[in-house]
Amino acid sequence: MPHKRVAVLSPVAWRTPPRQYGAWETVAGNIAEGLAARGWDVTLFATGDSVTRGHLHAVIDHGYEEDSAVDPKVAEYLHISEAFEHAAEFDLIHSHYDFMALTYSRLIKTPVLTTIHGFSSPKIMPVYEKYRAGYFVSISDSDRAPGLNYLATVYNGIDLALYPLRESDGDDLIFLGRIHPDKGVHLAIEVAQQSGLPLLIAGIIQDEAYFREQVKPHLDGQIRYVGPVDVAGKNELFARARALLHLNTIPERFGLVLAEANAAGVPVIAMDLGSCREVIKDGQTGFLVSSVNEAVEALKRVDEIDRATCRTRVEKFFSIETMVEAYERVYCGIFDLEAKRRS
Repeated sequence: MPHKRVAVLSPVAWRTPPRQYGAWETVAGNIAEGLAARGWDVTLFATGDSVTRGHLHAVIDHGYEEDSAVDPKVAEYLHISEAFEHAAEFDLIHSHYDFMALTYSRLIKTPVLTTIHGFSSPKIMPVYEKYRAGYFVSISDSDRAPGLNYLATVYNGIDLALYPLRESDGDDLIFLGRIHPDKGVHLAIEVAQQSGLPLLIAGIIQDEAYFREQVKPHLDGQIRYVGPVDVAGKNELFARARALLHLNTIPERFGLVLAEANAAGVPVIAMDLGSCREVIKDGQTGFLVSSVNEAVEALKRVDEIDRATCRTRVEKFFSIETMVEAYERVYCGIFDLEAKRRS
């Protein structure tokens, strides 16, 4: 059904695709690219410096996390309203803008599909409850709220060309993600200290107090913080990696970095919380653990993991192509439902 016109509404915290951090922008961009490659007429609503093979529509020049002159709320509402004011030009709006875009959805005739990338707080749930009859997709089976009209679970897809398979492993442990208690950087440090292995920590510092109190005091020759990294930086880390540590302290919603590491052939040791069980195949692409001690023990078994198997699983379940094909099925289902409503 490539003749249909689809608007992909990306966040404007960062450029789409992001230069470094920005999971939601990554997924929105990958969907737009995948749709365009398959012949869809797709317009990406994103920042003006974004890159897409589809049509780019922008009213915000730069992401508010990248330009301190931009007020986040002003940027968000100029951006969201722009997309909905152009709704009549599209057969579907595919929103990656959390609960905020839902508040516009009853003001237009164009159907809106919302991919829920996670529930940041119970305080946002009244909006989802008000619009519970809309069209929703979850990014993992584990990250669902009761009562919403879910049409499917569609796993996030990554661009495999960005993460070449590494045939041999390195000596380092790596952590990639937000420097925040939710991501368990302090637990990764404990694993490194107990195992005696070097640890490289990469990512944006989202919680300054946490970094100052629980990360920085442990930085030495064995444990290093290298700052935020782009795709090239990630690949440099993957080339040095014995394993990726993802010891999240809350249920993971999806975990793009798990798929990225596995694509490069890097085994993942992850807490068995939320979607980690869906992304990592225990004993085949990594190990699921429930404590620091279990993670230390799992490190002794990483040589059992076949790196090519890690990549093959990503190719099957977490590629752009697999994701876009699943969304095409969702879109067609929405078009059928809307046609029945009009008849």
